Amino acid sequence: MLLKIKVSLLLCFGLFFFLPILSVARAQNNFYQGKTMTYIVGLLAGDSADLWSRAVSRNLVKHVPGNPNILVQNMTGAGGLIAANYVYGVAKSDGLTLGSVSPGLYLQQLIGRKEIQFDWRKFTWIGSSWRRSALLIMRADAPYKSIEDIRTASEPPKCSTTAPGAESHINLKVLEEGLALKFRMVSGYKGGSEQDLAIEKGEVQCRALSTAAFLAREPFQTWQKKGFIRVIVQTAPKRNPKLSEVPTVHELMERYQVPDAKRRVALVLIGGDNLGNFVTAAPPEIPVERVKILREAYAKALKEPDLLEEGKRRNWEVELIRGEELETLAKEVIDQPPEVIDRVKEIFRQ
Repeated sequence: MLLKIKVSLLLCFGLFFFLPILSVARAQNNFYQGKTMTYIVGLLAGDSADLWSRAVSRNLVKHVPGNPNILVQNMTGAGGLIAANYVYGVAKSDGLTLGSVSPGLYLQQLIGRKEIQFDWRKFTWIGSSWRRSALLIMRADAPYKSIEDIRTASEPPKCSTTAPGAESHINLKVLEEGLALKFRMVSGYKGGSEQDLAIEKGEVQCRALSTAAFLAREPFQTWQKKGFIRVIVQTAPKRNPKLSEVPTVHELMERYQVPDAKRRVALVLIGGDNLGNFVTAAPPEIPVERVKILREAYAKALKEPDLLEEGKRRNWEVELIRGEELETLAKEVIDQPPEVIDRVKEIFRQ
């Protein structure tokens, strides 16, 4: 009899602590039921970030309890800054809004740009894929066949960008700082597709873009086959096997014996590469249990046959970078020595 009483007490004691946990889990499951989630994309429809966002979002919701719907909304402008500001400061912190956040935007906070309405460290980081790298592509009929041609040119090549501080702009600044190059930058393009058209029409001779975009979509496959463009340099630490003949910024900084101070600034400028090529974030202060749901759903989405098949077709390298890691990296890129921040500010004032 005494044993039965003890067992009953233990069961009651266990249920006392276990039931609240079940209640929380059930509440999160019920929260998403019948709801519609929104995924914000800061670039044009058809750009590589947009294609990824649509693929990952429709697979992500398969793993969110309650089977919510999800809508993708393009919110272009200022190289993704408008979308990032919206996700951080306008969208509710309820776990219903996600966004594709341009990984280079941390620099805008670093230099104190007044349009910044976010703290990079406080986004809720959900996940990312494929360590990012960028390329400089050049029209084949331009008189710049290599980095050395650009270094010694009497007239710098004309390159397109979306906006000062956007990824396309930052990547050109990396090359200017790290390799003593000079570009005539033409800004104001809304996205990658407009920049592609500008190269095709001869408005500009070159542009910087992500390796992912170059390998994943047209017109780049056709341009390569026709010999319309050449790839001059890549920012990856090691040469991409698919671009094995293209030198890296790191190799070239060694070759030209770039001073340590300039090298460090160049590396800070591309520090967002470790955040991945396709970053998904959400507003700050989302309930912990919903953050866990979203991160787990993102991780499972990257294993979905539908996404993997599309990734194969578009040459995406699907490699999970977890939200917890992004959270750490986001703090690291912002916390820089004063002398590095001062130099970065100086570069962006030029």
